[in-house]
Amino acid sequence: MAYEVTFIPGDGTGPEIADATRRVLEATGVQFKWDVQDAGVDVYEAEGTPLPDRVIESLRRTKLGIKGPVTTPVGTGFRSVNVTLRQKLDLYCCLRPCKTYQGVRSRYDNIDLVIVRENTEDLYAGIEYEKGSAGAQAIIDAVKANGGREIRQDSGISIKPISVMGTERIVKFAFEYARANGRRKVTSVHKANIMKYSDGLWLDVSREVAKGYPDIEFEDRIVDNMCMQLVQKPELYDVIVLPNLYGDILSDLCAGLIGGLGVAPGANIGELGSLFEPTHGSAPKYKGLNKVNPIAMMLSGVMMLAHIGEMDAAKKMEAAISAVIAEGKDVTYDLKPKADDPTAVGTSQMADAIIRKMNG
Repeated sequence: MAYEVTFIPGDGTGPEIADATRRVLEATGVQFKWDVQDAGVDVYEAEGTPLPDRVIESLRRTKLGIKGPVTTPVGTGFRSVNVTLRQKLDLYCCLRPCKTYQGVRSRYDNIDLVIVRENTEDLYAGIEYEKGSAGAQAIIDAVKANGGREIRQDSGISIKPISVMGTERIVKFAFEYARANGRRKVTSVHKANIMKYSDGLWLDVSREVAKGYPDIEFEDRIVDNMCMQLVQKPELYDVIVLPNLYGDILSDLCAGLIGGLGVAPGANIGELGSLFEPTHGSAPKYKGLNKVNPIAMMLSGVMMLAHIGEMDAAKKMEAAISAVIAEGKDVTYDLKPKADDPTAVGTSQMADAIIRKMNG
């Protein structure tokens, strides 16, 4: 049986790491039928949109996808392809394991954390009003009319919705994941001491959901304190569930604990489908150089294999990746002790080494 998978190479260095990942996935022996769909900057220039409807339609049909990184312009241009995909397909959970691998340079050892990030609400919901717009003025007037603090007229405005339903389902996901994977504790992160009606709701719902999982330890942390705790004593934490914005920030912090985004995989999961992708960006300055580290996307592929129940293949692929990194011979420049090491190999050559390890 071949699994039909929507395959989105991405842009920048995306196609290179996507091709390397595809070859390693195929080498596991699992059969795939790839539906290749282009998205990103190159598509935007050619078709006027970075995310054509055909990409969404493919994912709705296959219910399973893997994606390379896609460029998101800062401040101007189109909205994030990643955010749009999550919202249109209701991929409400962003799952980001952060685990140390021997051979990856890091200040920490034995990190094994899982970030569970709500994906559809909060400040990333995309409800924004430009400075000077009619929408911004309407919000300013409404806040003033309802006894709120006066907002400056030259303000851009973003709205932060956090719902009972959205919070309940992501916190339940965190507990179910913890239970299914033998995890001991779930920590809910918030800023309820300040934002009492949005983060306060998040915390109240988290506590209520936790009552249904007496076998899993539960605690909560204020987000700024959580950042300090992760730097000082990450060993105290296990599964961490967060609203959208905090989840984005802390997933990068946790990636820093394990050696960087180059080894940080991710998945976006909903009731009707799942999309797997690396946490890092597209690094367009390295496009076409066969230089970048493909491990984050490969580990996202490992997550995809586990998600579809191909556990033996997932374990085999992760073991081969881990062994190649630990040996330190056939790895990209960023995985060498010094970045200018002349023995560093390219993206494709690292994939070759991992395939040899699986077949050996």
